[in-house]
Amino acid sequence: MESQLALIEQSFNDQYSVCVREALNELPDSFTITDPRISGHPIVFASHGFLKMSGYLKEEVIGKNGRIFQGPKTDPRSVMEIREAIREERTIQISLLNYRKDGSPFWMLFHMSPVFSEEDGGVIHFVAVQVPIFRRKRRNGSSLSEVGAGFREIVFGPCRREVCLNSSAELGLLAVESDIRGLDIEQSCEVSDVEKQRAATAINNILSVLTCYSESTGRFVCAKRCSLPGVGLLSSSLNISLGRIKQSFVLTDPHLPDMPIVYASDAFLKLTGYARHDVLGHNCRFLSGVGTDSSVRHQIRESIQAEQPCTVRILNYRKDKSSFWNLLHISPVRNATGKIAYFVGVQIEDSCKSRGRQEELSPEMMQRSAVAQVKVAVRGSSMGACSSKS
Repeated sequence: MESQLALIEQSFNDQYSVCVREALNELPDSFTITDPRISGHPIVFASHGFLKMSGYLKEEVIGKNGRIFQGPKTDPRSVMEIREAIREERTIQISLLNYRKDGSPFWMLFHMSPVFSEEDGGVIHFVAVQVPIFRRKRRNGSSLSEVGAGFREIVFGPCRREVCLNSSAELGLLAVESDIRGLDIEQSCEVSDVEKQRAATAINNILSVLTCYSESTGRFVCAKRCSLPGVGLLSSSLNISLGRIKQSFVLTDPHLPDMPIVYASDAFLKLTGYARHDVLGHNCRFLSGVGTDSSVRHQIRESIQAEQPCTVRILNYRKDKSSFWNLLHISPVRNATGKIAYFVGVQIEDSCKSRGRQEELSPEMMQRSAVAQVKVAVRGSSMGACSSKS
């Protein structure tokens, strides 16, 4: 948990100046910011307005995926629409039933937009604004105020228990299971133009703050994708799938000049001491040093050129210049059409300490397991891309 919170802290500190949180909290709106690059797509920032509206403390929200709030009464069609917007890395505005910490539900206008990196065009964060909707339409045309006593601006109901829904693991949604008897939550909401404009204005203000405070770090962000030629991008869906793999590994793109790293797992960053921005876009040779055997590096290059897997033991170096023996396995990864899309490199530190432990799986089995999971994620992502284009 501590390592996850450290990654979340790093998610902001690496991208924006230290004053960005204070500036965001000066905005009056209710909103959250999530990071699709971190395993589980957690919330990395929650505004004061959101905490006040939802009744949660910041410590109860940061680092959590929205599935802990979601419940079966939330319209699954809305969930799928938001899920697809995340996969396609696009903006969405949709009405959604949400719940406070005390279990009282309310309708809101959910407006979510991606934040892109100017450096490589990848999605850095998703910003989600929540605007309460104070009236909604029933199927028979009656308004919410006509439902009965005790329902004035919003609908209240006792919270029974929280649940986790696997189908929305990637989403930063905000909902809780609630036992709401007598309510038809599948009815469509009446959203006014004022509420829509309020959400759009809030998004623009938030993006302006993020853009401004990214300038001091030199890691500029923007509201629209502005990718540079020759830089590879991974979809959010593939990032999320890869983020579930706990092994240390990197994904490199052989179709780009110098075969740069396009994905690095959290375990790899922990092993090497590098930050994600230190790694992405660079060839793996930065791990080599004065003691690295050139013949082993030549063996790796030959295997890649032959499009064959290989396993080597190579001396590598961390960011702090300390060395470690790396049991490295490299394998080509093919997409759904059978063409090589990436090469995956799985690292296991070979030390006296690690050899002294009784591992459940051998290093070879652990590496094969990681490679298999990467292949499944890449093929699944490429199949989804093909079906969305057809």
